[in-house]
Amino acid sequence: MAAQPEITQRDLRSRSKEIMDAVQGGQSFTVTRDGHQIGELTPLRRRRRFVPRSEFAAMSRTASSVSLEAFRSDQDATAAQESDDPYDR
Repeated sequence: MAAQPEITQRDLRSRSKEIMDAVQGGQSFTVTRDGHQIGELTPLRRRRRFVPRSEFAAMSRTASSVSLEAFRSDQDATAAQESDDPYDR
C-alpha cells in the first residue's frame, strides 16, 4: 500500500483549493507542521441511498446461500439471551 502524500500546513493554506479538490476526488494527505505529522485529510465515505435493481440482482446471483432454518435458529438463540441493556428491564 502506498503511503499517502505529506503536505505542510503552509501548502494547505496556499493550495487549499487544489488539495480539497484532490480530497474530493478520493486522495488522502498527511498534514505536517515543523516536520511533524499533525493530522490527516481523508475523504468522507459517501453512503449510497439507492442501488439499481440490475446491480442488486447481479450481486444476489453471486451471494452465498443462507439456510433459512439456521437463520431462524440464530434469531431465536439471540432473542433468548438475557439483555445487558439496563434500560431493557
